[in-house]
Amino acid sequence: MYTWSLDELYKGYDESFDTDVKKVSEIITSLNQQALNLNNKEDLIAFMKLDIEFNNLAQSLVSFVSLNLATNATDTISNQKYSQLMPMFNEATKAYAYFKKFLAENKDNFDEWVLEDDFLKEHEFILREIISNSQYNLNEDVEDVIAKMKLNASSNWSKLQGYLGSMATIEYDGKTHTLSSIRNLAYSHDAKTRKEAYEKELELYTKIEDAIAFALNSIKGEVNTLSALRGYENALEQTLIASRMSKETLDALMGAIESYLPTFRKYLNHKAELLGHTNGLPWYDLFAPFETSNPKEYTVEDSREFILDSFGHFSDDLQEMARKAYDDRWIDFLPREGKRDGAFCSNQPQIKQSRVLANFDGSISDIVTIAHELGHAYHGMMIEDLSILNTNYTMPVAETASTFCENIVFNAALKTASDEEKLVLIENSISDLTQITVDIMSRYKFESEVFERRQTEFLFAADLKEIMLQAQRDTYGEGLDPEFLHPYMWACKGHYYSGGLSYYNFPYAFGGLFALGLYAQFENEGASFVPKYQALLKATTTASCEDVAMMAGIDVTQEAFWKSSLDVVAKRIDDFIALTPIK
Repeated sequence: MYTWSLDELYKGYDESFDTDVKKVSEIITSLNQQALNLNNKEDLIAFMKLDIEFNNLAQSLVSFVSLNLATNATDTISNQKYSQLMPMFNEATKAYAYFKKFLAENKDNFDEWVLEDDFLKEHEFILREIISNSQYNLNEDVEDVIAKMKLNASSNWSKLQGYLGSMATIEYDGKTHTLSSIRNLAYSHDAKTRKEAYEKELELYTKIEDAIAFALNSIKGEVNTLSALRGYENALEQTLIASRMSKETLDALMGAIESYLPTFRKYLNHKAELLGHTNGLPWYDLFAPFETSNPKEYTVEDSREFILDSFGHFSDDLQEMARKAYDDRWIDFLPREGKRDGAFCSNQPQIKQSRVLANFDGSISDIVTIAHELGHAYHGMMIEDLSILNTNYTMPVAETASTFCENIVFNAALKTASDEEKLVLIENSISDLTQITVDIMSRYKFESEVFERRQTEFLFAADLKEIMLQAQRDTYGEGLDPEFLHPYMWACKGHYYSGGLSYYNFPYAFGGLFALGLYAQFENEGASFVPKYQALLKATTTASCEDVAMMAGIDVTQEAFWKSSLDVVAKRIDDFIALTPIK
């Protein structure tokens, strides 16, 4: 079966699901009652234990609904259940506001409480973080109103973007294509197909661009308003604090990438010449697979064998987890109408499993994508025995394990590949690294300008297209053909459409380059590195990005580390160019 099974959550919207909905409603009532009577350490512990019970049940309920919607945006029952659950969960907002207020008011007592109680000691990091961030809290009534307002604001705007992106279709080559399936043709071995699919993709957006533009404006406007109301300097400061990452680290990361843009442009121009282009690489050939005399298409079964073998070169537990993911139907593989574009992994710590959504279309890149998402699942496995309150890791470190697994697949494959296959693998790797550096920088520049301009103006689709094009010119530069860029990259990326998660772009660069540095350590240390890596992943839920990196002796606040990782990329680019001379 190529679809995932959600039976471990619920077998359907049955009596078990309804019973848990009722339990959650009762727990929320109890949380609200207890929050009004927080007076001492014992009250705090009782509230948190009830919160654990709530989180375990809520995780299963909302995941079951959301995962169903991810594969079928028109699922009427799931949409109804989502509309039922979200307002219910928001009824706990005031309780959490009182809880945070209580902690802030008792910060002087907290040191003593932690010493006296092991349960509080276990949760010390997140509780101290709540106290530290209390300056950004609003009063209980305002927090309650904001939570209710967002249900019919950013939450619904986000759903609109996802719905339009999954439901919009266009005819091409005698077939009806979704956005996901037409975008997958960017990896076709046929040059004519890639160009025509690109043109059809751009045509498809014209049907939905205005609605998605309104969604983006509404979400970014809401974030601007709320970040200012809470006292943040801007949305970026709010994101960095939530990411447990310093501006110094972000600046070092972006500064290093900026200095290596000419190296990536050299690769793009070389690929353009290999494909017969003279004015830079047109966007429709950005993901063109490097041709061999016998280009290979992969099956889902091939991906299983490839990934299990590769993961086995790292550790037995990673391989066994991947085997379980394939055998126990954790993965939904194939694109279909109504299914959302892209890929993701949803960790389910309450059942000690994960679920992976992919849109597998037979390319080596699709195998790398599955490996990436299984890296998230491995990260989830490292933290599944923690209290559920200690299972939230931040955006930058979220991409570490996933990208590390990409490196495992890449390096393991190189050891057994033929000369032609090695070239394909190296080019695929460079292409992916270009995405997590150059393209990520273009997305970061785009989102920064949208946030800035949204403070004073509404940005229509034409405005958003021009901002995106300029961001691509500033980053890809002469590496891309200026006549064939992608003005709609803001419309197809769900990362922009969250009221609670801004700037989901630079974390990919952080995770990708951080993973390269970690993989270099693995190559030097071998099997002895594995326990250190596992401990590092486990620490991501209760430490800053800088402290996590220091566990591996890495200072991410300095450009030197990021440049050392980018040197690895530069070496791959030089090797690829040397092995593929222009004839």
